[in-house]
Amino acid sequence: MTEPEIFVGMDISKAQLDIAIRPEGQFAVANDAAGVAQLIQRMKALPAGLVVMEATGGLEIPIAGALAAAGVPVIVVNPRQVRDFAKATGQLAKTDIIDAAVLARFAEAIRPEPRPLPDEQTQVLAALVVRRHQLIEMLTAEKNRLVSARRTIQKNLRKHIAWLERALHQADIDLAEAIRQSPVWREKDALLRSVPGIGPVLTATLLATLPELGTLTHKQIAALVGVAPLNRDSGTLRGRRTCWGGRAQVRAVLYMAALAATRFNPVLRAFYQRLCAAGKAKKVALVACMRKLLILLNAMVKHRTPWRAPIGQHA
Repeated sequence: MTEPEIFVGMDISKAQLDIAIRPEGQFAVANDAAGVAQLIQRMKALPAGLVVMEATGGLEIPIAGALAAAGVPVIVVNPRQVRDFAKATGQLAKTDIIDAAVLARFAEAIRPEPRPLPDEQTQVLAALVVRRHQLIEMLTAEKNRLVSARRTIQKNLRKHIAWLERALHQADIDLAEAIRQSPVWREKDALLRSVPGIGPVLTATLLATLPELGTLTHKQIAALVGVAPLNRDSGTLRGRRTCWGGRAQVRAVLYMAALAATRFNPVLRAFYQRLCAAGKAKKVALVACMRKLLILLNAMVKHRTPWRAPIGQHA
């Protein structure tokens, strides 16, 4: 008789890792080097199976990396998908071990496809991109506070704003240096920035948080980022197509890049104007430009071809 397939769900907290195994079994280990080593030993003793864990703000990265290095199939999934799955199965209670069991059931029912985990260089670049985003948020908040602040604290706010601006400048330098250190990233960066309207912020974000760029079809990459229109039809009702889900961080910088491209990129400018002339709302036309720009970049990376106007016309 063949052995049953094994599906493992793992709930991660700062102190402990709770593991649930289907068809049966559960255990917990400490979230430290000794605990992870014990986890790997037990996983390698099991028949080949899939380990599923949620993205938990970075806590999952070293554990997923250690499992993948040991040859254990592992995938990090969106917590929203797992929570929706739990509700659909009637599991409303929420504890660490229950969450692990739900993840194991999710793995068995959905069979998510494992994807390559980001390497050390990509993780460093992603951390720099996240830090730059945090600095911009803090800088915006402090500038907003300065408008209505009393004189007694305006000096302090200005000092902090100046410090944040210096930190943001340094973050840009660090991002550029990280890209220069990788020959592969330098090539991709040069390809992407050959497109009129594309700058260093978008290229760094794509390299760090969208490693699938150039490996998927145009429909898959649009759905992954969250710029693909989704049907909302039922019976005789026909709803308006909307975009939702996907990678919000990529979408935010893609929006700004598309906004610039509608002014400086001849292909996207003509596309945007044609949509507006056809009666499309400006925001709808801009989202369509985001999708077209993403598909264009995906094709360029896939075929390692720099910007040429005909590519934009057929993207």
